[in-house]
Amino acid sequence: MSVTYKFPEGFWWGSATSATQIEGAANEGGKGKNIWDFWYSQEPNRFFNEVGPESTSNFYYQYKEDIQLMKEIGHNSFRMSISWSRLIPGGRGKVNEEAVDFYNRVIDELIANDIEPFVNLYHFDMPLELQNEGGWESREVVDAYVVYAEECFRLFGDRVKKWFTFNEPIVPVEGGYLYDFHYPNVVDGRRAVQVAYHTIVAHAKAVHAFRTINIQDGKIGIILNLTPSYPRSQHPADLKAANFADLFFNRSFLDPAVLGEYPQELIEILREHSQLPVTEPGDKDILKAGKVDILGVNYYQPRRVKAKDHLPNPYSPFMPDWFFDNYEMPGRKMNKYRGWEIYEKGIYDIMMNLKENYGNIESFISENGMGVENEERFIRDGEIQDDYRIDFIREHLKWLHKAIEEGCNAKGYHLWTFMDNWSWMNAYKNRYGFISVDVETKKRAFKKSAYWIKEVSQNNGF
Repeated sequence: MSVTYKFPEGFWWGSATSATQIEGAANEGGKGKNIWDFWYSQEPNRFFNEVGPESTSNFYYQYKEDIQLMKEIGHNSFRMSISWSRLIPGGRGKVNEEAVDFYNRVIDELIANDIEPFVNLYHFDMPLELQNEGGWESREVVDAYVVYAEECFRLFGDRVKKWFTFNEPIVPVEGGYLYDFHYPNVVDGRRAVQVAYHTIVAHAKAVHAFRTINIQDGKIGIILNLTPSYPRSQHPADLKAANFADLFFNRSFLDPAVLGEYPQELIEILREHSQLPVTEPGDKDILKAGKVDILGVNYYQPRRVKAKDHLPNPYSPFMPDWFFDNYEMPGRKMNKYRGWEIYEKGIYDIMMNLKENYGNIESFISENGMGVENEERFIRDGEIQDDYRIDFIREHLKWLHKAIEEGCNAKGYHLWTFMDNWSWMNAYKNRYGFISVDVETKKRAFKKSAYWIKEVSQNNGF
């Protein structure tokens, strides 16, 4: 086939997932409890169809078969995460040898199949005992995380060369401390800010530990869900609203991770509203020294905002939404299953921003994807005809290609996700995979998009 959109030599084609969402074996192999295991045991009604994280997609037992399927559809890279509560049950102390054995086998199997493992250390899955000490509100938990990170580098750094400290660190802040969709279900602006701050301190300290250990050819980064904030209009009030949204949801992690310091504007807003975190002397230097080598970008949808229609209730908890309202643009293209707008150009805008304002840091699309409910509707001749997913990926890749042509330093594209996985409170409601998973039997089957991506990967373009 002739290739119109050719990607740079060595482009990373693959997918991403996380431990809690695919491993299963939640109470096996010596694993400790994390906050998801606990929350599900307390409030199963808050999870779609009351499906919890115990068995999820059974990767713990089926990883060999899954890695063969990855190879078959042309993956040359795959991002996974290590479960802190599996590796170090309770979050501190002795390393669980069964977990070391499991992760060694997975890493070796990937490498044997010419798939480079990208390993992320934290994907929303705080060990329960550490959450009970305050989670990311606690500076002691930050220290425990750094010890865990060092263990991972020591155990697996001889083979794993791409490391990431956190996936979407803004999400536990939003979910756990502002909007009540993650445990511990707190609504408190000041505590949210403290959690965000300690997360970036933990990140920077882990980066320092990584550089001290000095892994040959190793790179360390962070995965951020960057959501461009588009104003309703060019009116100064709308522009200001978009800037606020950008500061809270993007730059709060992007600036310290890539530039080594917080945006002054954000500090001023928090100061004005008495929401500044508790800091320690020397933290500024820690952040400066914790700048990343590489940035993973998760992009699903844009954020459209406008100036507030009403003043916030002065007695309500401090929220980012005090400064903007969400705006529903007429005629926007929607993924109606997820309630998300599809705006492919967003991927280009993010990349250009990284090029112009963040030193054109080496980056890649670490997640992009389309969740659809009841995909069985689209089965023809025993195969899910997910043309909507192929279109979604193709149109995003065109914009990524354009950004690369214009000099952006983007090195790869990973779909969320390889096979249908368990999605937190949504459980198996929306399916995202190239490969479908039967929740009962755990049987895997290719969707049409799996064959499509195989061709793209083989041709390094389409």
